[in-house]
Amino acid sequence: MARILTDIPDEDIERLDALAKRAGKSRAAEIREAIKLYLAQNDNGNDWIARGAGYWKHRTDIGDAVEYQRAMREDRRPYEDI
Repeated sequence: MARILTDIPDEDIERLDALAKRAGKSRAAEIREAIKLYLAQNDNGNDWIARGAGYWKHRTDIGDAVEYQRAMREDRRPYEDI
C-alpha cells in the first residue's frame, strides 16, 4: 500500500468527514472506497463479460434462452419480408 499527499478543499473534507461518521468509517477508508468506485466506473475493459459468462448455466428454472428469445419475437415479421 502506498501513501499519497493531496490537497482537498476544506468544504470537501467537512462533507467527507460527515459521510464517514454516518457510516462509522474513517476518512481514509471512505477515500479508498471512493477511489475503488472511480476506478471501477472508468474501467474500459471487458472484465464484466468474463465475470458474467455462464452465470446462469446451472439454473434449471429459466429454460432455454434461445427458445425464450424466439417466443418473444414470434409476433414480429421475418427479416425476409423487410
